[in-house]
Amino acid sequence: MFGTQTSRRSWLQLAPATLGMAVLCGNQVVAAQTGSGSAQRKSPPFRLGLASYTLRKFPRQEALAMTRQVGLEYICFKDFHLRLDATDEEIAQAREDVAKFGLQLYAGGVITMSRPDQVEQAFSYAKKAGMQLIIGVPHPEVLDLVEKKIQETGVGVAIHNHGPEDRLYPTPYEAYEKVRNRDKRFGLCIDVGHTIRAGVNPAKAARELADRLLDVHVKDVSEAAPKGRTVEIGRGVIDIPEFLTALLEINFSGVVSFEHEKDPDQPLVGLAESVGYVKGVLATLLRA
Repeated sequence: MFGTQTSRRSWLQLAPATLGMAVLCGNQVVAAQTGSGSAQRKSPPFRLGLASYTLRKFPRQEALAMTRQVGLEYICFKDFHLRLDATDEEIAQAREDVAKFGLQLYAGGVITMSRPDQVEQAFSYAKKAGMQLIIGVPHPEVLDLVEKKIQETGVGVAIHNHGPEDRLYPTPYEAYEKVRNRDKRFGLCIDVGHTIRAGVNPAKAARELADRLLDVHVKDVSEAAPKGRTVEIGRGVIDIPEFLTALLEINFSGVVSFEHEKDPDQPLVGLAESVGYVKGVLATLLRA
């Protein structure tokens, strides 16, 4: 749709009409099912948000504006948008920026923690930023310290699985075995794309590991195989209606964050299409 010479700024000016149509699709499904709007619509127990890795090529202010533009209210910052070594003043400014756009900074990550100093830094960072959750990859040797910091700070940790290339946590099941007997705030972030690339049904994993599910990264992929790549939700191989049904069945109450890794220079249209698809599916599933 856009030539390769289109600048990022000019693309951002062109994108709203297209992305608006995608998000509107989801909203129109909702409107059709609530009639005049006077009847109260059921809402899912979980919230929809964004993993800011989606917008990794954009500075924080633009990323926040784009998050609002696609109708999301929760955001998980990757360190592109708030450095792990940010000063207290920089963290305070980031919190002010998030509030200005009417968003909630609920989490940070994905953050790797292989050494004690990295654990200390991650928790200090999350606490100062007002995050409730760290989406992380804690190595086995620091798990006891991570649990101790959870208990000290009240900040939870959700282990993120990274698919068949990940030697520690290819699927949510390996992470579950590490946390199943620990503090309840030490749980899982199921990345549905990486899960299915590792040969595991994400809906099945959500149902079986429900007691530790704290967060979700939602996307779609081209193949249920290691070489599968991110595509717009609804265009790939993941059964998104089945997965959302599983989340409703287990009464998942965390955040389902979109992580659209495709087209990093021009992600907004694909992200909006994905948001619209999920909102439309949810409206159908929640129909009275």
